[in-house]
Amino acid sequence: MDELAEDRELLPATRRALRHRIAVAQSAGRAPSVVAAVLRGGEVVWEGSRTSVEGHGPDGNVQYRIGSISKTFTAILVMRLRDEGLLGLEDPLEEHLQGTAAGRVTIAQLLAHTGGLAAETPGEWWERTPGAQRPELADVLGEEPFKLTPGSRHHYSNPGYTLLGSLVEALRGKPWEEVLRAEVLEPLGLDRTSGQPQAPHAGGWAVHPWADVMMPEPLEDLGLMAAAGQLWSTTRDLARFADFLLRGDERVLSAESVREMRRPLAPPEPGLAELGYGLGMQLMAQGARRLAGHSGSLPGFVAGLWLSEADDVAAVVLANCTSGLPAAGVAADLVGIVADAEPPFPRPWRPFREADQVPLELCGPWYWGTSAQAVRLLADGSLELGPVGGPGRTARFRSEPDGSWTGLSGYYAGETLRAVRRADGSVSHLDLASFVFTREPYDADAPVPGGVDPQGWRGIG
Repeated sequence: MDELAEDRELLPATRRALRHRIAVAQSAGRAPSVVAAVLRGGEVVWEGSRTSVEGHGPDGNVQYRIGSISKTFTAILVMRLRDEGLLGLEDPLEEHLQGTAAGRVTIAQLLAHTGGLAAETPGEWWERTPGAQRPELADVLGEEPFKLTPGSRHHYSNPGYTLLGSLVEALRGKPWEEVLRAEVLEPLGLDRTSGQPQAPHAGGWAVHPWADVMMPEPLEDLGLMAAAGQLWSTTRDLARFADFLLRGDERVLSAESVREMRRPLAPPEPGLAELGYGLGMQLMAQGARRLAGHSGSLPGFVAGLWLSEADDVAAVVLANCTSGLPAAGVAADLVGIVADAEPPFPRPWRPFREADQVPLELCGPWYWGTSAQAVRLLADGSLELGPVGGPGRTARFRSEPDGSWTGLSGYYAGETLRAVRRADGSVSHLDLASFVFTREPYDADAPVPGGVDPQGWRGIG
């Protein structure tokens, strides 16, 4: 039996810990209901719910409003436009969407909330009022759209994602939701994710902060603000979506493009647990664990989706209360419960199958000055360069047709590694970003920057 498949089923103790966590969340958070799911190894391995209604609980097919998790969907549409060559992330918005008061902000800045735009719209609270009150982008941005200098710092902006939604519409010539359905929802099989609620769905409630009573929240169509928070979804759909955010899907975005979305572009605010913000994705630390995903809230609903690439675990939590239950924090806890209790088995080691076609002469120890480094050939055909026996700069490199190698990660991402050969074809040294790596520390026969003392190595006289 496939060992990895056999171990996808959670242990009873882990399942109980998950049930206990959402039970505590629902009780302490005073939520009418909460529903959750955990994904591991690409499969939903646990679902659970708690409710205030006797004998009834929501399941993974019940829709809840997911608020700002909608932003990640919008970011995917923008990344698709980038991958098709229809825009560049460093392009000013006005190159593709004219007539706004925010044309100088770049698309990357909008995606990462570093554009300096206001956090909210002028006028009444947009989340509890009809989108018809803001029929034009000028109504969303107001007379003074900028609060900070673009690019100076992270400042979360809902109007910024409204601009991105309008950008998608301008370049596709179709409404944002129609584009989303055709390009993301249908290819990924997210048939329970929609702009308007579809039965069965939860009702949104406000719970009184000082009494155990509640009232229904209004359900508004956000209009132009839809790209920032309109969507409804289920835990099963969002678990499938989380798997896509881990692995990519060539029908929507490649694995490399979704990995790019998870890279930090905006630094975190001081004093917060967040590691920063990527391209439409929040980044957070849970101890030593690194999480990516997004939180969401609209009146009557809170939501959280987090994934850990290292653990191949993701969790989704949805609840129908305006506040009280920290859905994003609970989702992070569910990831931690599974990852800590049942760490993943490593994949079996297998040899590289085409070693005779790879320059093995590059593998083994090298020296950057006196620092011992090692080059390893990995099973996927990439090279790994890193320090021997200690911390330091470790990076992977992919081969290029001209015999060079391009950095994929770490300090050397994007840099070129070249093997410099002697007249007889043997490798003299490695050249990487002006650094020379030699087979011996400060090899006198290699072009070491600054030269090598002609007397060579010696002890104290």
